[in-house]
Amino acid sequence: MELPFSESYRIKMVAPIKKSTRQEREAWIKAANYNLFNLKSDQVFIDLLTDSGTGAMSEQQWAELMLGDESYAGASSYYKMKTAIKNILGFDYFLPTHQGRAAENVLFSVLVEAGDIVPGNSHFDTTKGHIEFRKAKAIDCTIDEAFHTELEYPFKGNVDIKKLQKVFDENDASKIKFFIVTITNNTSGGQPVSMENLRAVRKFADEKEVMVVIDSARFAENAYFIKTREKGYENKSIKEIVAEMYTYADAMTMSSKKDAIVNMGGFIAMRDKELFDKASTFNIMFEGYLTYGGMSGRDMNALAQGLDEGTEFDYLETRIKQVEYLGNRLIEFGIPIQKPIGGHAVFIDAKRMLPSIPKEEFPAQTLAIELYLEAGIRGVEIGAILADRDPVTRENRYPDLELVRLAIPRRTYTNNHMDVIAVAVKNVFDRKDQIKKGVKIIKEAPIMRHFTVALERL
Repeated sequence: MELPFSESYRIKMVAPIKKSTRQEREAWIKAANYNLFNLKSDQVFIDLLTDSGTGAMSEQQWAELMLGDESYAGASSYYKMKTAIKNILGFDYFLPTHQGRAAENVLFSVLVEAGDIVPGNSHFDTTKGHIEFRKAKAIDCTIDEAFHTELEYPFKGNVDIKKLQKVFDENDASKIKFFIVTITNNTSGGQPVSMENLRAVRKFADEKEVMVVIDSARFAENAYFIKTREKGYENKSIKEIVAEMYTYADAMTMSSKKDAIVNMGGFIAMRDKELFDKASTFNIMFEGYLTYGGMSGRDMNALAQGLDEGTEFDYLETRIKQVEYLGNRLIEFGIPIQKPIGGHAVFIDAKRMLPSIPKEEFPAQTLAIELYLEAGIRGVEIGAILADRDPVTRENRYPDLELVRLAIPRRTYTNNHMDVIAVAVKNVFDRKDQIKKGVKIIKEAPIMRHFTVALERL
């Protein structure tokens, strides 16, 4: 008999979580203006708001914390991180930042000017926010397959080269300085980008003489999918695949709170010394001195260790198989999700689950609220609220995908928790016909509104 699959770790420490009553949750979510970001953590039973900074570090990472060098300049922790980035990712220059959006802020301060156009594959919220804040325009060039949730296609995160060409045909090419490739593609459902596509983007960028920047929060998960789905890579190690992936990039931004499995940290890495020098000025202004940026020495140590652990197959297989487990349970219950199942989260198709809720009443947010009321499970809307308003017309943008993301923290929950989540979603699904009304916005910020938006149930 074949042995069943098991986790590649054992549990050494636990943190208690408490259950609540539906009556309590109704009061809490109302007080939070129906924005799940406003809930206190002890009001949540299973927290799937994000996989960013919420994972469990390894014993080796905790040991590295104790070895941190907190020197203001030239700390050994900086050089440990520099070595890990060079060995695993191949970049000679890097700047530490406190997280991914800080990396975007620094790099885009150099690269993005008013009137610029930045094509990419479904820019995530902070990426688009930093572009539009600078009066530039982000254009989505993701392949069309990504927007059909029932379609089984192995690399739905891919960039459509024809769409890239169309951007050049219809705009002033001098305003296009770089492409962003997000791996995996979070907004389209945690979907990977193939090596073949990365190669094609690089070739196209060279023809147009523009840079390629990789948004790398979940680069290791992307490498896992290349190994398991793309012909010719099945016998390569994750680290070998990662090394090739970054030969097609000029620079990268990294929220290390995902695939480096730390609670805080990020960085920018690049090949060009001139770009490094320009970005250094902004890093000192916004983050800190060059050899610590926005990070403590102990966190740089943990990050360096996490880059190494996070690019090992056994760890990635355990992590992604748990996400698959939840996705397959939902499929068994008939729940409409983005297929194939992504790397860091399961994405529920709210349009198909709540067809009676019009787009103007934000079906994904409505579904996320219902799931919280059902079982104290906190997910997040990846839909029209996150898509924000058009910066020119100020009209709501309604994306093709209206999703609820259930992001699984790394090494944090067991499959028993996944079973609770699956049944809770099924319970909401079973009473979907009773959910007649959505929500409306009563207060919002002018940009990246979803973090602080105030809502009212209709």
